[in-house]
Amino acid sequence: MNEIDLLAVEVHGSVLRVRIDRPQMHNALSRATLAALGDVFTRHAEDESIRAAVLTGAGEKSFAAGGDMKEFAVIRSDTDARALHQSANAALGSVRRFPAPTVAALNGLAVGGGAELALACDFRVAARHAKIGYVQATLGITSGFGGGTDLMRLLGPGPGLLHALRAEPLGAADALRAGLVDAVAEQDETLEDCLARFLEPILRRPPLVARGYKAMALAERLGAPLERRMQIHEDSFARTWTHPEHWAAVERRAASRG
Repeated sequence: MNEIDLLAVEVHGSVLRVRIDRPQMHNALSRATLAALGDVFTRHAEDESIRAAVLTGAGEKSFAAGGDMKEFAVIRSDTDARALHQSANAALGSVRRFPAPTVAALNGLAVGGGAELALACDFRVAARHAKIGYVQATLGITSGFGGGTDLMRLLGPGPGLLHALRAEPLGAADALRAGLVDAVAEQDETLEDCLARFLEPILRRPPLVARGYKAMALAERLGAPLERRMQIHEDSFARTWTHPEHWAAVERRAASRG
């Protein structure tokens, strides 16, 4: 099975759109699907015209209902379990490190590995019926794709630990209150309209600005040394200050003030 069978990928305007296309399997994350996701985000990372990336699932039931447990059932040894974790974490790492802001559009259930994939993104926007949760503990395991770190960073050690041990998916409104999602579709609003509303202020910014701030956020997320973080700040400022878009904005500001 190749990437085309697993994902639908397009660049629409300045937005990379990636859809997991396994609705008959509740968009479960097989090894091939994870590898395809890693390849897509790696391949588009150098396209500086992209202002944002959106990741979603096919249909209205599941964003990604965890890992493909039917496929993973044959994994029984310590060596094989570690290999799965390493390959899955590498795939999610390509999403985390994507140089433009990333948004998970939760069209349905995002649990287990699907929740880890959602938290690999910078932001999460949810349909009203969507649910998200780290439910791995119900299967007697911890998070398998490297997303435990993302959960503890996002919620904090105490709330993150409690969420993981309760292992109960949260509805969209509760997930918003908990800090797991950043926006929920309003009454009678489609997920696509909610996503457009969320993206609108991001897409107004020049790609270089979006990428500069993403680099700062990523350095904080990955715990880069202070010296490295400050170098990223300096490099981003110099690139954006000397870019023609900055001077065009300065001229527009001056003209508007008469």
